[in-house]
Amino acid sequence: MADLGSSFVYQALPVRVVFGAGTLARAREEVERLAISRALVLTTPAQAEHGLAVTRLLGDRAAGAFHGAVMHTPVAVTDTALAAFRELGADGVVAIGGGSTIGLGKAIALRTGAPQLAIPTTYAGSEMTPILGETERGEKTTRRSLDVLPEAVIYDVDLTLGLPVALSGTSGINAIAHAVEALYARDANPIISLVAEQGIAALARALPAIAADPGDRAARNDALYGAWLCGVCLGSVGMALHHKLCHVLGGTFDLPHAETHTVVLPYAVAYNAAAAPDAMVRIARALGAGPAGPGRPDAATALYELAAAVGARRSLAEIGMPAGEPSALDRAADLAVANPYWNPRPIDRAAIRELLERALAGTPPR
Repeated sequence: MADLGSSFVYQALPVRVVFGAGTLARAREEVERLAISRALVLTTPAQAEHGLAVTRLLGDRAAGAFHGAVMHTPVAVTDTALAAFRELGADGVVAIGGGSTIGLGKAIALRTGAPQLAIPTTYAGSEMTPILGETERGEKTTRRSLDVLPEAVIYDVDLTLGLPVALSGTSGINAIAHAVEALYARDANPIISLVAEQGIAALARALPAIAADPGDRAARNDALYGAWLCGVCLGSVGMALHHKLCHVLGGTFDLPHAETHTVVLPYAVAYNAAAAPDAMVRIARALGAGPAGPGRPDAATALYELAAAVGARRSLAEIGMPAGEPSALDRAADLAVANPYWNPRPIDRAAIRELLERALAGTPPR
């Protein structure tokens, strides 16, 4: 708990949230509230049907649809979508999908100033952040600006019922990563720490239940609520080593976003454990592990076990990282220590290289 006499800064983000079941039906109402007269609807190719459903709901407020969003928001894809935005005379975007689609909406908003309505269908949390990550020539760069923050977000639990079990688990652990790092962020504050612990707890309850029964509506509600809270954490305070590593690995080796976060998180937490003991207590408590001790896992081990409980892959090799190529790990380690994010434990290249080697093999964190 924070000392009530301590000083801190808390900046609330200007986002309108509509949460519940069946709330997609309010898409046109939210578009009208944003004064969008011609919305470009964005999805990935796999979620084109969702895009068509939104287009129908918007009626004459829809300018058209672009179904080409992909992982890591490549600048080349943004350029193509931007051409469609201009050709259709659009004046706003509606992004329905996960982080890939919402990232594309942010990239268009950055370049045009267009208002955004985000409708997430995963637990990634990008919709609650003023952060945009873009990839060009094999490198991912991030920026933070209120210009990319969606003005409104619709959370519809019904949209997550069809989210595959595997993606539910990794997307949810991706969300947990935002809250974990918020607890030891340089600009951490007691408000966001409360939100972080609640977000982790909601997802830790929900994800194993979803793995057991994907149609468990109570668990789906908990997961989406937790993802919202974790997204607030990501948007409100700085991130640290974990996010730097995932940006490096995703942008350089084109690894799947949520799976990369799921694999790396226990190792990043283990790296920082001794430097952030209070955060580790809160993380373990939120995960249901309680204080570390005989018979109780520490925070890093509890995260590693949560990944197993949801059936996620736990090694970088399993998700596409080149195995048996030391040069790949060396390159990743070099990029991770170049322009590093602030981190509670100093960044040591040799220790990062060892962390990556353990994550490549999927051996338990330490």
